[in-house]
Amino acid sequence: MYDRERLFDLTGKVAVVTGGSRGLGRAMVLAFAHAGADVVVASRKLPSCEATADEVRRFTGRRALPVASHVGDWKQVEALAAAAYREFGTIDVLVNNAGMSPLYDRIDGVTEELYDKVLDVNLKGPFRLTALVGARMAAGDGGSIIMVSSTSAVRPTPDTIPYSAAKAGINAMTVGFARAFGPKVRVNCIQPGPFLTDISKAWDLEKFRERARATIALGRGGEPEEVVGAALYFASSASSFTTGSVLAIDGGVP
Repeated sequence: MYDRERLFDLTGKVAVVTGGSRGLGRAMVLAFAHAGADVVVASRKLPSCEATADEVRRFTGRRALPVASHVGDWKQVEALAAAAYREFGTIDVLVNNAGMSPLYDRIDGVTEELYDKVLDVNLKGPFRLTALVGARMAAGDGGSIIMVSSTSAVRPTPDTIPYSAAKAGINAMTVGFARAFGPKVRVNCIQPGPFLTDISKAWDLEKFRERARATIALGRGGEPEEVVGAALYFASSASSFTTGSVLAIDGGVP
């Protein structure tokens, strides 16, 4: 018989989540803490990290370290890893969740600065953090790394081309890192579709809901908590024979 709670148990583990103070990242931080993990909450703004870390402490009793980190900056990524190891001595789960997709009017109007910013946050930072943490996991007791991609990686639209290219790179890196750090480290990827997080506040929600009913199999956008099952699966021993996998969580986007 399988012990369901033990299968997804993270007691004694340490999880680092970038973009961990809101949206999907916050949902994963709280889920990991409820499953028994101590957590590192990383995002650009320290006050929002501290607020989520305080939630963790109050509602789960787990340890939580807030760290301000801009993942598009190589040195800040290195400082984030160093802070986590200094505080906890280990990292068992890493989630590369931080991302950005700024709007632009015309593709020929995309500046070099905008292009570099999108690639830095969505691709360069996850590469460096995974390389640093994954190498230490592989040299130690192993661990689980979770990339966060997007349906834009496989269904790019004219207004998301740099972002889509970066997320396609995340899908490729998932497979590459799984091979580089196996067998002790598992590297998998969650590929979300449209979720009703803070970013959706900029949408015309009425038009979105109308389009979702017509085109998405489940007829709606996702709620942040609906990423939790996949995150716990990849983070825990439940996925012990899964690596290099990209899992779409998109409600059935065509």
